This record gives sequence, C-alpha cells and structure tokens, in this order.
Amino acid sequence: MDEDYSPGSADAEREMTRLWRTWRTVFEMLADRGYEVTEEEIQIPLDQFRAKYSDPLGYPDRAKMKISARPTEAMVAKYTPLPTRNNPNPQGECGTIYVEFCPDAAGVGTKQIRNFNHFVDENNFHTGIFISQTPISPSAVRLLSSMPGRFCEHFQEQDLLVNITRHELVPKHVLLSAEEKARLLERYRLKESQLPRIQVSDPVARYLGLRRGQVVKIIRKSETAGRYASYRWVI
Repeated sequence: MDEDYSPGSADAEREMTRLWRTWRTVFEMLADRGYEVTEEEIQIPLDQFRAKYSDPLGYPDRAKMKISARPTEAMVAKYTPLPTRNNPNPQGECGTIYVEFCPDAAGVGTKQIRNFNHFVDENNFHTGIFISQTPISPSAVRLLSSMPGRFCEHFQEQDLLVNITRHELVPKHVLLSAEEKARLLERYRLKESQLPRIQVSDPVARYLGLRRGQVVKIIRKSETAGRYASYRWVI
C-alpha cells in the first residue's frame, strides 16, 4: 500500500468537493435572486475553495463559511410595492442577505436557530439563509420564520448540490415587479387569485426566494411558437 495513502484524506476530499458544489450553487442562487455577487465568487475553483475553507486535516471548516450580499438596484426596484395614497414613496422590501453554514453535523434544533436569528436581527440583515448538513426539527423550522420583518430560510447542503434551474427540463422563472404584475392583471382583466398557482415550497420558488402574493413568469420552449410564457401566483 502507498505510504502516503490515508482513508481520512480521501473522505476529506470527497466532503470538500461536495461542499464546493453546494457553495457554488449558493452563489448562483444569490445572483439569480438579484444580489451583488461577482463571477469570481460564483466560479471559485476547487483548489482555491479548499485553501480558504478547510481545516488542518483537510475537512471543510463550516464556521468560516459565511456570506453576505447586498441587493442590486434592479432587485430593489422589483421588490418595491406600487405607490398608494397612504404610502406615496414605498421602499424596496428587500435588503442585505446573510448565509451561514451550520458546523454541527447532527442534532440541529432550536438552539442553533436561536443563535442564527439573533445574529440576523442584531446585524440588521433583511434575509437569512441557514444551511445544515441534516434536517432540522419542526420547532426549529417554526422558529426560523418567526422574526417580524425578516425572511429566514433553510436548506440542506444536499438540496444545493445541483442547481435545479440549470436543468434543461426546468423552464426559466422570472419574478414580476409590482408594476408588471398590475399590468398583467389589467391586460387580462383578472384577479391574482384567478391565476394558476405555485407553492412557496416548490423547489424553484424556494431557490428564488419567492414570497406569497408575488407573480412569476414561466418561459417555456415550444417547437411551434419558439417560446411561450405562462404566469403563476405564489401561495
């Protein structure tokens, strides 16, 4: 047997590679939602990721893996409600996002979520994404969505190993702004509740961070029409 061979090092490399794929998907997800991220961050090479985020034994050091990003002007515009008499100058309903990879391998519950929520709130992040290696308890899920004025989400690492929106069978989903949504409803003389629906728990809706009440445009390829669009109301 080769003297340099170590079963531990092979395990470490496997875990590092899996987490690198998840990390890249997270940055693709942030870019697709409209946050300011660079192509260099999205396309980080494995060796660079390993050098930056591994511990002395070559395993991932998730405690180092924290991300924050600001919304682009285009995202702020898309998340700004229409003016009303009571609110003639509405503000964009989005802000800086914070992403944390939980270092605990098992037993993730309300303790870790409470700490995460506290950090999000104390640092005035608008949105938080908590990423764990294993499922979290139902009480932790409820706690995660309990902060007024904050949007906190949970993913497992394995959920993000592959970017589902890059699959050829998944049509392109585009969030409509409040103005685009109003024009759509007016054009077809519809109420939003008359549109077909998409659940917030839908995998693509989760990937894009869609919220209840929003409308998403779904663009599909067609052999006859080239491309055609349909619309879904998020519930």
